[in-house]
Amino acid sequence: MKKYQLAEINVARMKGVNIDDPIMKEFVDNLDVVNTLAENSEGFVWRLKEENNNATSLNPYDDEQVIINVSVWESVETLEQYVFKTFHSEFLKRRKEWFHKYGQVHTAMWWIEAGKFPTVEEAVAKLAALQKDGATQEVFNFKDRFSPPV
Repeated sequence: MKKYQLAEINVARMKGVNIDDPIMKEFVDNLDVVNTLAENSEGFVWRLKEENNNATSLNPYDDEQVIINVSVWESVETLEQYVFKTFHSEFLKRRKEWFHKYGQVHTAMWWIEAGKFPTVEEAVAKLAALQKDGATQEVFNFKDRFSPPV
């Protein structure tokens, strides 16, 4: 029987013209803290990052104002704990200081075989599918979640 883990993507459109814009300074100054917190959280498996220890220089939407985060967790519950019940939640509460509203869908989750990691292209496609078709067994969100495949 295959084991599954939860993959997720979240995207945001910055108020700054790019990540180096002064309006983004406090957010950027705390990226390492928030990312380290994620890596040390129960249920954390993996996150997309480059040499700068984050993914802010990736540009899959060909738009310097859009940043992405892709990660893998043991379960929806462990991701939910990190997102809403840790220091990370302080940044969620303040997101309007740094980010514009990003359409109706900015976070997508899906089950991935344990030991595998999603590509940026796969993550972007999952977010687009959720935007187009709504929550399904293939891709979902915190509100409409699905159990791992059996």
